Amino acid sequence: MKNFKNNSMKHLMYALLIVSISLSACGQQKSKPEQQGSMKTQVKAPKTPLSAAVVTGDLEAVRQHIEAGTDINEKDPLSGSTPLITAITFDKKDIAKSLIDAGADLSIKNNDGSTALHVAAFFCKVEAVQMLLDAGADKNLKNNYGATPRETIVGSFAEVKPIYEMMQQQLGPIGLQLDLEEVEATRPTIAVMLQ
Repeated sequence: MKNFKNNSMKHLMYALLIVSISLSACGQQKSKPEQQGSMKTQVKAPKTPLSAAVVTGDLEAVRQHIEAGTDINEKDPLSGSTPLITAITFDKKDIAKSLIDAGADLSIKNNDGSTALHVAAFFCKVEAVQMLLDAGADKNLKNNYGATPRETIVGSFAEVKPIYEMMQQQLGPIGLQLDLEEVEATRPTIAVMLQ
C-alpha cells in the first residue's frame, strides 16, 4: 500500500510538473506576439556580392546587404575602393545615398589614397559631392599624391584628359560613362563647392 501511495504521489508530482511547464509555455506564447513587434527579423544577405550589386546598380540587393549587416566599408582587394567609392565612380546616386544613410565611412581611402569625395570631385559628380559634403565628408583629406579633393580638379584639364580617357577605356566595359566635355565644364563648379 505504501508503494502504491508513493507511486501515485510520484505520478501526481510528474503530472503537476508537466502542467506547470505547459502553463508556463502558454504564458510565453502569449507574450511572443508582443515581442515580435519589437524584434527584427534576421535578413539574409543576397547571393549577389555587394560589389557586384553596386556596379550593376542593383539597389534592392544593396539594401538587403545593408539590412543583413554586410560590411559596407569592405575594400575591394584590387583597387581598395569601398562600395561607396565604387557607387560614385559608376554614378549610382541612389546606391551612394543608401550607403551614406547606412553609415558608410566617408574617410576610407582607396589604394591611391582617394576618399569618396576625391572620386566624386575628380569625376565631377555634382550631386555626389553635395551628398558627401552634407554628410560631413572631410574636404581637407589628402590622397597619396598630396592633393585634397579640390586640388584634384583645379589644374589644367588638358593635363588630366589622358587620365579620364584611360579610365574610360579600362572601366567603360563594366559601366563607367564619362562625357569629357561635361567633366571639363563642371570642374570649376566642383572647385567652388570644395572651397
